[in-house]
Amino acid sequence: MARGLRKRIRQKNSENSGFGTNASGRFIKKDGLPNVERKGVNIFNRFSWYHTMLNLSTFQFLSYLVTAYILVNLFFALIYYVIGVEHLTGIDKSDPLNEFIDVFFFSSQTFTTVGYGRIAPVGFMASLVATFEAFLGLLTFAIATGLFYGRFSRPRAYLKFSDIAVIAPFQDVTGLMFRLAPFKNNALTNADVVVSTAIEVSENGETKTNFYTLKTHLSHINTLALNWTVVHKIDENSPFFGFTKDDFYNTPIEIIVHVRAFDEVFSNTVVQRASYVSKEIVYGVKFVPMYYPAKNKEFTLLDLDKINDYMAVDMPNIVEEV
Repeated sequence: MARGLRKRIRQKNSENSGFGTNASGRFIKKDGLPNVERKGVNIFNRFSWYHTMLNLSTFQFLSYLVTAYILVNLFFALIYYVIGVEHLTGIDKSDPLNEFIDVFFFSSQTFTTVGYGRIAPVGFMASLVATFEAFLGLLTFAIATGLFYGRFSRPRAYLKFSDIAVIAPFQDVTGLMFRLAPFKNNALTNADVVVSTAIEVSENGETKTNFYTLKTHLSHINTLALNWTVVHKIDENSPFFGFTKDDFYNTPIEIIVHVRAFDEVFSNTVVQRASYVSKEIVYGVKFVPMYYPAKNKEFTLLDLDKINDYMAVDMPNIVEEV
């Protein structure tokens, strides 16, 4: 950032952001999680596997389960095959491929404790492996059941944020705007938003990041049923006061958003985060409406496909007073 531009930032640096001045890169990833990598502990202590599995998308979660199930059964099928198919009754011994297929399905039946009975272990080693596999299967399915329950029962905000933030006219000046909307039929009330910004500045030849709290036009709404356009007025109290279009595009900026609401179904508070960096801020446009009355006038349609739609507007000619 140019020295003259730094002097225009009049707001006091905020110290409660949770990020220090030496942090770098994007602070909040697009999925809302902090962009932080930890070191100094081994990988087993670095990650909470339970949280990781709960935060996966449905497709990723199911893909991991199916892949793990196939790999485990292939592993045990290989063990049975090494022990010898003669220690399993009912095996089709017409060729090696049929033998391995039968051993694989015997493993899957043992792992799930189904046990149809056509194939059974004979001898100590085969019976020992089958016993351990059945025990492991019981534990694995108990864990998988807990993960399924955790994913279904965990309260979530289910908010969709616009991919961009815009700079548009607002109350005779300009405003930084983004919008969000619930995309499921959950009932959210008493929604609050806290917005801050990280601006990279140069002071005494050193580059550091300063954080500023952005005051919003509305920071609380009683019911979050439609979309909510959050607006930060860019006036003399804003850290962006005096910023030009080039300043927004060329200055390393990140807008950090924290939304908290109450879910009436779960009777619990839900939280969701988002962020916007300089390349995701569009200057001189405004969002177009994304909800409208139904044809029969009996309900309102919220079109989530339009959450990123915008149109160009004429920007006010604002000259900063010296």
